[in-house]
Amino acid sequence: MSKVLLVEDDHSIADMISIYLSEENYHVSCAFDGKQAQDLFTEERPDVVILDLMLPDTNGIELCKHFRTLSNVPIMIVSAKNEVSERVNALTVGADDYLCKPFSMRELAARTSALLRRAAFNQAVKATAAEPPAPEEKDITLDLEKRCIYLRSQPIDTTYSEFEIMRNFWLHPGKVFSREELLNKIRGIDSFVTERSVDVHITNLRKKVETDPKDPKYIKTVWGVGYKFELK
Repeated sequence: MSKVLLVEDDHSIADMISIYLSEENYHVSCAFDGKQAQDLFTEERPDVVILDLMLPDTNGIELCKHFRTLSNVPIMIVSAKNEVSERVNALTVGADDYLCKPFSMRELAARTSALLRRAAFNQAVKATAAEPPAPEEKDITLDLEKRCIYLRSQPIDTTYSEFEIMRNFWLHPGKVFSREELLNKIRGIDSFVTERSVDVHITNLRKKVETDPKDPKYIKTVWGVGYKFELK
């Protein structure tokens, strides 16, 4: 049974979510403020976190940052704030999904299940990558079957969208992709993805594969158009 940490200060909403997810065979622990959430996170070691942005003693964004320093556990933000800037900010600090209130319980459960499937897949990739591939002349290599990126023969963690962007770069080195083209490659996985979100994913990819993300060697910006990948 997968463990869910629900961080929601509205007791009626928390009860409704907890009851529904429990009926879907999840074990739900509820926290009503940031302090309680941190304590339960350490005690319960949840498989997924559902986190409201508005809490009485802290900002959900700060709590998301804290969780991300401790673990790669999937984090879904739920909030009445539906501005693009809020969503992009949540992605930037490490959230994996963002669901706007009001929402249906069925959609919440479906997204929770999707996050857990993705996490399980990433764990399987790590397990099969216990023995790194034979050394390559190139610094960056991709294993498309395992959906894994290797940096100097060492596997690196990526989100689904980050890998999809890199996969398209890898298959078409030197090709200039517009933000819209990259957006269309990952739309449907990140349901709230925007062209600004593509920039966020590119920034995160550079942090993972570039020696100096501010002066990238591989993922180049083509000003006024988009991005391209140069394989050295």
